[in-house]
Amino acid sequence: MKLLQVAAGVIKNPQGQILIALRDPTLHQGGLWEFPGGKLEPGETAEQALLRELQEELDIIAHEAAPLITVKHSYPDRHVQLNVFLVENFSGLAKGCQGQPLKWVAPNELLNFSFPAANQPIVTAARLPRCYGIIDDAEPSLLMDNLHKLLANGIKLIQARLKNLPADAADAFIRQAYPLCQQQQVVLLVNSAVAVADKLNADGMHLTAAHLMALTERPANIPWLSASCHTLDELNQAQQIGVDFVVLAPVLPTATHPDAPTLGWGCFTELVSQINLPVYALGGMTSEDTTAACQAGGQGIAGIRAFLE
Repeated sequence: MKLLQVAAGVIKNPQGQILIALRDPTLHQGGLWEFPGGKLEPGETAEQALLRELQEELDIIAHEAAPLITVKHSYPDRHVQLNVFLVENFSGLAKGCQGQPLKWVAPNELLNFSFPAANQPIVTAARLPRCYGIIDDAEPSLLMDNLHKLLANGIKLIQARLKNLPADAADAFIRQAYPLCQQQQVVLLVNSAVAVADKLNADGMHLTAAHLMALTERPANIPWLSASCHTLDELNQAQQIGVDFVVLAPVLPTATHPDAPTLGWGCFTELVSQINLPVYALGGMTSEDTTAACQAGGQGIAGIRAFLE
């Protein structure tokens, strides 16, 4: 079967809502919601196709489109590759030029709508920010200070990587940290190596690579599940058990391990292209690397020190 190339846009308005459209019941996957876009025409790039489709279908002009995620999916009757972009800068008022119903919805409301199977990773990517902050316990006295810095810098996704803290200290920190995160609509995950991680009150869990590889299925009742990966085997395992997103490392040399082997952007791109998951680049990242990570196929960047400046 031929691979059908499609461009799609996660279009966000200034209020942070995302635009979705209802597919015509007579079309393939009809009656389901989708992210606006359409097929590439001969000679078009995915970005060119998206800009054309948004003008034709919605009467809006996108001034910028940043890569978000690429998804390959096989239906019984066709193979598709969805080249998805984030569009936050556009002009015009969106309307259904082909009579298609439209809705602006908050990112978390996307879970209330039925999408084609190929769109599920896009729904996840649309709900995730570009930056994933990690709170490390190398200096326990700085934990709360660093949390406040991340919150002040607008980080909306945070992992508590408290691998060396005693159980009571980890519990005490999460009891303080989680209400602060909730107040600012920040998602807080706990690393699976934290003592009694499964007992702590947070939004989900971040699996170590070892814990990831030991699983045969996704643990129940965890709203957000992420994982650390370093190899294609680990990435495939994450996809197999239904992890929401992953961190791939180390991409660049780090201050703590300057001579350790790294993936580099070329290998990062190659690995990301083989799975349908949002992937954060970790290792040697600064906030300036966000664009490079997105151009390489990633969701964005993760870091311990990157967001503390």
